[in-house]
Parts: sequence; C-alpha cells; structure tokens
Amino acid sequence: MPTAVLYRMQTDSHICPFGIKSKDLLKRKGYTIEDHPLKNREETEAFKSKHDVSTTPQTFIGDARIGGYDALLDYFNESTLKQEGLTYQPVIAVFSTTFAMALAGSWAMAGGIAQVISLFIAFSMCVLAILKLRDLYAFSNQFVTYDLLAMRWVRYAYIYPFAEAFAGVGMIAGLLPSLVGAVAVTIGAIGAVSVCKAVYFDKRELKCACVGGDSNVPLGLISLTENLMMLGMGAWMIF
Repeated sequence: MPTAVLYRMQTDSHICPFGIKSKDLLKRKGYTIEDHPLKNREETEAFKSKHDVSTTPQTFIGDARIGGYDALLDYFNESTLKQEGLTYQPVIAVFSTTFAMALAGSWAMAGGIAQVISLFIAFSMCVLAILKLRDLYAFSNQFVTYDLLAMRWVRYAYIYPFAEAFAGVGMIAGLLPSLVGAVAVTIGAIGAVSVCKAVYFDKRELKCACVGGDSNVPLGLISLTENLMMLGMGAWMIF
C-alpha cells in the first residue's frame, strides 16, 4: 500500500479536527499512514518553521508536500458538505423536519390535511424561534438591517423570537386563539412588509435572519413565505 506522512496537532487541550479528517481520508484512500501528532505548541511551531508552512495538518506523499486538509481534498478530487456562499440548506432542514413532525403528529391523532398544515406552520415557528433564541445578539444584528419596526425600535429584535415561540406553542395547544392569532398576525404582517420593501422595492441584497444570526440564507421569497404563513395561520385562529 502507498504511504503518507501526516503531521497534525494533538495536545492535551486541543485536537485538530482537520488532522482527524485528513487521517480518515488517507485511510479511505488505502494509504498506510505515518502519523506524527504534534504534542504541544513548541513542537507545532518548530514544525511550521522547518517546513515553512503557516498551518497544520500537513500531509506528505512520496517526496511531495500535499498541504492541509483542503489541499488533500483537491489532491483526491473529493468534496465536502461545507456551506459556501448563499444557501437555503438551513431553511430546508427546518421545514422538511417540521413537516415530517406534522405528518407524524396528525397520523397519531388521526387528523386531516388541515391539521397537517396547522401543525407544520406551528412546528416551523417553534424551531425557527429556537434558532433565533440560541444567539439573540447575532440574530438582532442581522434582523435590524431590514425589519422596519426593529430599525426604529431595536428592542423588537429581542422580543420577536419570544413572540414567534409563543405563537407557535399556542397554535399547537390551541389555547388563547385570539391572543395567539393576534401575535402571529402582527409579527407576520410586519415581517412580510419589511421583506417586500427591502427586497422588491429597495432591491437590497441581504441575508435573512429567519434561522438565526450569521446565516447565509438570502432574504427573499422564502422569508416572505415564512411571514405570510404566520399571518395566514394567525388570521385563521382569530376568525
């Protein structure tokens, strides 16, 4: 079998994930690995100085230095699931999972299509609220760039995820329909108008905060649909 030499950082306090991934990739490609864990910062810095490199891990095959994990992927013409650029993957993950939850819940309760749709919207709101609540600061930084109310009253950016969670849980339980519906209609209407203004009137290219801050989901039709779903469901609960 061919042999590869791998230098990777593995100290008591830090194990480099890319070193582990490089080792795994080499194994899958059938290489015998001469593994050299760098046990401390001094060893790591000495290695980088000796080979004139700025990062670890580093892989050598034969007389050639392949480089780090990304370079190793290129060497074997492999790809990863790394998200780069704009992506709808977080939104697809939320909506597909909550729709499956809605189908399962409706099946267990012998409900019809109306119940599936109702649970799907409610579950989606709850999961989206969780994603926002996990980092309110990051969410608010993105949300205030396009939401019309949050631009004028920043505290609304911190209230919004709690309101979304309240409405979602209320829809699932079927409690306080007038209050829950009013909250959903209010935040849904403000959100829909804000997205329309930012995207379709002002033609701004922004990222949506629907799955929390620091996402690469583009603000547009998906974001508008989320708000219209809340608005419609809220109106249905009221009337």
